[in-house]
Formats: sequence, C-alpha cells, structure tokens
Amino acid sequence: MFEALVAGYLVAISLIAAIGAQNAFVLRQGIRREHVGWVVFVCAASDTALIAAGVAGFGAVSKSVPWLGDAMLWAGVAFLLVYGTLRFRAAWNGGAALVPAANAPVALRRVVMTVLVLTWANPHVYLDTVVLIGAISAQYAPHGLSFGIGAAAASASFFTALGYGARLLAPVMARPQSWVVLEVIVGATMWVIAGVLAFS
Repeated sequence: MFEALVAGYLVAISLIAAIGAQNAFVLRQGIRREHVGWVVFVCAASDTALIAAGVAGFGAVSKSVPWLGDAMLWAGVAFLLVYGTLRFRAAWNGGAALVPAANAPVALRRVVMTVLVLTWANPHVYLDTVVLIGAISAQYAPHGLSFGIGAAAASASFFTALGYGARLLAPVMARPQSWVVLEVIVGATMWVIAGVLAFS
C-alpha cells in the first residue's frame, strides 16, 4: 500500500511539473499575489477529480465516444491561441501596466473561470490524469486507491509550492521589464502548446 502511495506521488509530480498553460497561470497569479489560494484550490481539486476518474476506470469513456477527444483537442487549441494573444498584447502595452501595484485587481470570478478553462479545456490534462495515471494505477491493484491518493497529494503539494513560492520572485518582478518578459514567455508557451496539439 505504501509503495503504491509513493509511486502515485512520483508519477503525478513528474507529469504535473512539466511547463504548461495551467502552471504558467498559477505562477503568474502567485507573483501577483492575487487569489492564490483559490487558484491553488481549483487546480488541485480539478486534478483530484480527474485522477479519481482515471483510477475508477473512466478512461474507457473516450473509447465509447470517439468524437470527444477531437472536440476537446480543438477547443483547447482555440483557447490557448486566444489566451496567448492576450498575453502578448499585455506585454506590448508595456511593463509598467503589468506591475501588480499599478494594476487594478482582477475579479475572483474571472480568475477562477480562467483557471477552470485552462485546466478542463486542456487535452493534456486528461491524457496525464485520466489516461496515464488511470492506466498505471491498474498495475498496483488492489491498492489503486492508495496510488490515486498519492497522485492527488502530489498535485496539491506542487500547486501550493508553485503558487505561494512564486512570491519569492517578487523583488525581480518589481521591475516592469520583468513582467514583459514573463508575459512573452507565457504567451509563447500557450502558442507552442497549441501548435503541438494541432499538428501532433
């Protein structure tokens, strides 16, 4: 049981730690110190729900509904392209406009909706949590539940560290130019992911 728990943690952390749209958004909110708790909670809770579905064998649904994968794919590509464009536009407007102290706070509802879309409209999230973690958990039967708990714990600890640890970058991000660089990196990340999804 303990072996399954540790394996679930290590597998999940290796998948979640990859740079992606969701992680970039969590990092950005952490640096801005804006609704960090809610962002971390939504990410961790979403991953937990998807991991539970994968461990429970929900991956079989994708086989019975052939069009679901394509629909999720192109919805994710469209959103990533739009969100990346918004980040480039923010960088173009200048770094001074991006410094948290100079920017009006973004409404909690808008932040939560953004992180929900970044999470649930991303096909990679389903591949990592429902398909891969679900498939690997089957190898640890009858301790699949322990594997899933370990994976969920990895998600919660990673997003907590990313969200609240990002504020350590605050001295660097006090310079407007740093925000321009961050926004360009985030926008480029979104576009690269969209391209990989579209042409893979």
